[in-house]
Amino acid sequence: MAYTPFDESERRAWAGTAAAYEAGFGRLCAHPVPRLLDAAGVVAGARVLDAGTGTGSAAAAACARGARVVAVDAEPGMARRAARAVPGACVQIAALPHLPYADGRFDAVIGNFVLNHVGRPREALAELRRVTRPGGRIALTLWAAPAAPGQALLGRAVRAAGVTRPPSLPALAPEDDFPRTEEGLVALLRDAGLADAVCRPLSWDHRTTPEEWWSGPAAGVATIGRIVRSQGEAATERIRRKFVVLAREFTGSDGALVLPHRALLASGRVTGAGGDVG
Repeated sequence: MAYTPFDESERRAWAGTAAAYEAGFGRLCAHPVPRLLDAAGVVAGARVLDAGTGTGSAAAAACARGARVVAVDAEPGMARRAARAVPGACVQIAALPHLPYADGRFDAVIGNFVLNHVGRPREALAELRRVTRPGGRIALTLWAAPAAPGQALLGRAVRAAGVTRPPSLPALAPEDDFPRTEEGLVALLRDAGLADAVCRPLSWDHRTTPEEWWSGPAAGVATIGRIVRSQGEAATERIRRKFVVLAREFTGSDGALVLPHRALLASGRVTGAGGDVG
């Protein structure tokens, strides 16, 4: 199946951003990793796939448990950085929904926020199911909707500055989307043929600094970074000034930025043949 305009936009959004991502958003995204591994049943000796590894935080944690880890990312810079950071993992370049692995190869599959970045989530999940052995588990995290206040901060700054999402950044097609709720994510897993599908919310306060939090979008990291930089330096500076003002709501007396975030953690078990859905 061909990649969608959303997929192609995501590739451009993440190209060349590995270092800037790791220094900012990467720390945020690493927070759910221990619970993600628990939900997938990652133990010593398990064959584990980390889909959408980014700079390798989940792969590193799985290796630390003694698992045999394969990690993939669509962005070559991310894959190279993960390979250097996690020498115990086999890191390759691959993009959902196409993985270069045989049916049922893995005992456990994890995807830390990877479904937020694919154009066809159902096809992506079907591919993850295909490469998981019968009885193996798949565990996924996803940003919840509506966004928590900390997650919404940068978007609020963009809107306050009067900047809109450019047409060159397509949203997920409505027919490919699903409710970013506990019920919506469980339904997605069940529709993919996973048994014992469960989902629970995760909430935490991410501690950073205004400078660190702004550095990611200022460097063009992710879709928010492309929006921030889409209308030139004057618009970027206008957004930055709005961000500085809005960030005061979350800044403590010590200067730390404390940002409430909310995500979903879901998992399910593969039944039957790894390539069969139903």
